[in-house]
Amino acid sequence: MTQADRKPELLVLVGPTAVGKTGLSLELARSLRCEIISGDSMQVYRGMDIGTAKATPEERALVPHHMIDIRDPDEPFSSAEFQSEVKRCIREIQGRGKLPFIVGGTGLYIESVCYGYEFSEGGADEEYRRELKEFAEQFGSEALHRRLGSVDPESAARLHPNDRRRVIRALEIARVSGRPMSEHLHGQKKESPYELCIIGLTMERELLYKRIDERVDQMMAKGLAAEVQGLLRKGYSPDLVSMQGLGYKELIPYFRGECSLEEAVRLLKRNTRRFAKRQLSWFRHMKEIHWIDMTDMANFSAHLREIRGIIAGKFPLLQE
Repeated sequence: MTQADRKPELLVLVGPTAVGKTGLSLELARSLRCEIISGDSMQVYRGMDIGTAKATPEERALVPHHMIDIRDPDEPFSSAEFQSEVKRCIREIQGRGKLPFIVGGTGLYIESVCYGYEFSEGGADEEYRRELKEFAEQFGSEALHRRLGSVDPESAARLHPNDRRRVIRALEIARVSGRPMSEHLHGQKKESPYELCIIGLTMERELLYKRIDERVDQMMAKGLAAEVQGLLRKGYSPDLVSMQGLGYKELIPYFRGECSLEEAVRLLKRNTRRFAKRQLSWFRHMKEIHWIDMTDMANFSAHLREIRGIIAGKFPLLQE
């Protein structure tokens, strides 16, 4: 196969929160002339920095980063929009002669880019959508979410009850197509428009949970509580999808006087551990991932060599 016949190359690094993606991605990006694309659904929001664990300004100065700070917290953002924006980023990065490098932990968003998911399947039913909106206004988001759970439990498990727009869309797809949205996703062709190299980071569960607890403590020390309070003071509603992100939804009750700060932090640690478990479950079902066990963090240089070897085998033209 000639260079002209090859698909565009796309490097991807996935894994659960706190597994060490950021540090590793910076090392790889600098040596391989990459530009990093955030594969995190929360890092798109401005002013939500500590809770989303964005790369610092110093880290972003080392390597160009994309898909960070592109929406205000009250602006909607969908997986289809993410896919469209990232495809544009990939084209532009390739046009500069660099390797596009997606790094993150939002499984659906990343997989939608890697395999060119079609999001239009299912059509529209405006009347049914209005009915669902009225139902939610009358009975609440939880009731609407339970309704989704009865027809598409998998999508209900993935979507937060307060994410009304996506819950309604999932119900609409099930109504119009006769099949749940989760089934549509599983039925995608999964033929990538890219020459993919996907690296997955994993870690012994007990150590990962310890790192998550430590990360939460670090976030609190950096001012996570002040960040959440500042967003609330700016008038951002706790019901926004963005404010339901980890680190935000747990601290909001504290500022309402509904729980202690200690209890909020305990819940944040617990919920983050549960989220990491769901992330790993999602990525385990993705094909073509080369898994690297990061349990021995002291052996970072060996992990880096192994990953570089995998990339060299997949993208031989990078070595020329």
